[in-house]
Amino acid sequence: MLDRLDAVAARHEEISRKLAEPGIAGDPAQYAALMKEYKKLAPLVEKYQEYRAARDSYTEAKEMLEEGGLDKDLRELCQEQLETSRNDLERLEPELKILLLPKDPNDEKNVIMEIRGGVGGEEAALFAGSLFRMYTMYAESQGWRWEILNANETELGGYKEISLSIDGENAYSRLKYESGAHRVQRVPETETQGRIHTSAATVAVLPEAEEVELEIDPKDLQIDTFRSSGAGGQHVNKTSSAIRVTHLPTGMVVECQDERSQYKNKDKALKVLRSRLLDIKTREQDEKIASQRKLQVGSGDRSERIRTYNFPQGRVTDHRIGLTLYKLESVLNGDMRELLDALMLADQAEKLKQAGEGNL
Repeated sequence: MLDRLDAVAARHEEISRKLAEPGIAGDPAQYAALMKEYKKLAPLVEKYQEYRAARDSYTEAKEMLEEGGLDKDLRELCQEQLETSRNDLERLEPELKILLLPKDPNDEKNVIMEIRGGVGGEEAALFAGSLFRMYTMYAESQGWRWEILNANETELGGYKEISLSIDGENAYSRLKYESGAHRVQRVPETETQGRIHTSAATVAVLPEAEEVELEIDPKDLQIDTFRSSGAGGQHVNKTSSAIRVTHLPTGMVVECQDERSQYKNKDKALKVLRSRLLDIKTREQDEKIASQRKLQVGSGDRSERIRTYNFPQGRVTDHRIGLTLYKLESVLNGDMRELLDALMLADQAEKLKQAGEGNL
């Protein structure tokens, strides 16, 4: 492992020298590629430098204590240095192991998110709307951009389904754990007896696919146009600008009616279709690996009940990691950091376990 870290540090130094060369600055594409790699390696290199400093400090203090002949003050100082360095090494070693774990190639990508009301009728649609609001508020807190791609709104302001794109740094790495079935327990506004109802919504989080990653043969597509419409006659478009794209080999259908331009709706629909198809391809490749993991925090299984939002108790419970937070209102207002951090740490811990617990 130390050999790997030395190789990474050497590569980081090599890139630093190249970036300083006059010829590289004149080649924007090469400069951008090197800068991207340099920034990617920087956190690991910085952590490794911190680790080496702690290791050197530990070795120095240990050798001085073993040699003996120190006066009381110097011996106490060395003993303190030894303890501090040992604590630093114990803290830094697992952090380095996490940084060395293979990265999900999709982590830096933007996101296509699809939210659908499930069991529970209108109440489920309203809950889907609450989830949509939660995710967009979290996105805004991260400085990410979001845009509705398609929405099927109900009379009471909920959503039978809504899809959106979320663009921002590391968006997929943070949101990928949200795929699955979300359950809500609350008293609906339409309930006169005050009884608690349970309903659900499903969330799909897809990494946005680039055209170069997945090329779709135009002959495999059937494209239909229709007039867009909204709940209660809202946003009705008198022209046939809404687009329905059918992928003939799979039967997959994507609709987009958010824009008043056929071209924009088609572009958005193809973006969703491409991401869905890439997700299926990736999922098939990952099944062999996922089947070996007991804690599938990021499995993205749509049928898996991952979280319960209980209004009477004001709690949110994530069933995959057994975490309960009594801050339901805050979470639904976009304060998802604690929840997402815990899921990320659990996923990292499981990957470390699978990779083995060797010492540095």
